[in-house]
Amino acid sequence: YNLVKIFVVIAREICIVQLKKGDQPVQALQDNKNSRQSRDDELQIEMFFKDRIPTRFAVSGYIVLAAISTAAVPTIFPQLKWYLVLVCYLLAPAIAFCNSYGMGLTNLNLAPTYGKIALFIFASLVGSSDGGVIAGLAACGIIMSIACSAADLMQDFKCGYLTLSSPRSMFISQLTGVVLGCVIAPLTLWLFWVAFDIGDPDGEYKAPFAIIFREMAILGVEGVAALPQHCLEICCAFFLAALAINLLRDVTPASASRFIPIPMAMAVPFYIGAFFGVDMLIGTVILFVWQKLNRRGADDYAVAVASGLICGDGIWSIPSAVLSILRIDPPVCMAFRPSSAFSRCASFYSCTKENE
Repeated sequence: YNLVKIFVVIAREICIVQLKKGDQPVQALQDNKNSRQSRDDELQIEMFFKDRIPTRFAVSGYIVLAAISTAAVPTIFPQLKWYLVLVCYLLAPAIAFCNSYGMGLTNLNLAPTYGKIALFIFASLVGSSDGGVIAGLAACGIIMSIACSAADLMQDFKCGYLTLSSPRSMFISQLTGVVLGCVIAPLTLWLFWVAFDIGDPDGEYKAPFAIIFREMAILGVEGVAALPQHCLEICCAFFLAALAINLLRDVTPASASRFIPIPMAMAVPFYIGAFFGVDMLIGTVILFVWQKLNRRGADDYAVAVASGLICGDGIWSIPSAVLSILRIDPPVCMAFRPSSAFSRCASFYSCTKENE
């Protein structure tokens, strides 16, 4: 639904731009020195175009990176042949443009959606006998990384335009972050992989997206015949229901649409776990009470509080992983079990105490 919605928004905005082409700020500044634009707009445009990135640099850089990936990716994932990697890089600019333009209009990043489309296409092309699952997942990663990086860079350019920052400096900063990410991301994955049982359905890090994308790759290779009985019918029913709910949210007034649930948010607890919904409920109640007591303070500082909670929870995973690698257990262990398991736990602890 969001993909179709963004395409509709893009088409509408392009039509509006074409109809008002003579009123564009950049065109007005270039063609008419006596423009009625404010001084702030003139400064923003002047700064943005003064340090523009040369087109030949962008094109040549993309070609060099595409050549490196075409040679390197098949050595890591032999199932994805070099010509398929080249096809990914030929399709990626158009996909990245659509995603960047749509994200600028709606603030929705649909890079995972484009990646899923590529996953189905490349998995079905390679087939099960030649490793279509791995090939589809690798192609999905290429498309997603390019589309997501392009959208992030466009958002950075937008921020730089509004704050009179140099676009070249924004580009160099993001390039530096990408280079650091190439080192930090694998080390972080290694740290979590060694310290925790990644992918365990009953563990702390279930990696639900990994399971979902793998199942989609299998579906792309084997077709709908790989689904359980009546799975396709149930999926189609809820698919249509989600479309109807999203459409209802968009056509109803804001005063009423805020009471209509979001299908995506409803789906998250199904594959992550109910604890996620409980956490969101507690946060919503706290924010609701805060807004009732001090509306202005909640509007000003709610984002800062949320950012602090997210950052703190994420940063704590690093010392937690280090303690797990060093085999340091917490001094207190708390667990909640059904009453039927109490007798077994009691006998286990009594036996352990007798052995000590």
